[in-house]
Amino acid sequence: MTLAERIAAPPGAARERIAASIGEFTALRQEFHHHPELAFQERRTAARIAALLEGWGYTVTRLAGTGVVGTLRNGPGRALAIRADIDALPILEATGLPFASAVPGVMHACGHDGHTAILLAA
Repeated sequence: MTLAERIAAPPGAARERIAASIGEFTALRQEFHHHPELAFQERRTAARIAALLEGWGYTVTRLAGTGVVGTLRNGPGRALAIRADIDALPILEATGLPFASAVPGVMHACGHDGHTAILLAA
């Protein structure tokens, strides 16, 4: 079952849908961590986020080269905005993790990789 199908499943299955998605979003966080990009250079990250959002039915608008806005309409009325930073820091990672930074001298030491995955899961 795809993520979109799990989201669209009956509300009674919410706990099961969330549990079934944890692995996907953990892998996504590790992917972002493995491929960090400094501020205003987040082209790969922005493209990945945009592709995910489009695949889930969002209308995507790209801003300033690396910004991504996903809009999901559910009728007229109020809107909710959530955001996450996606940039990494100029730090050498020495964690030894299997998903450690593949970019020398650049690392997600600030948690933006996790924040982005959490936002996408929301």
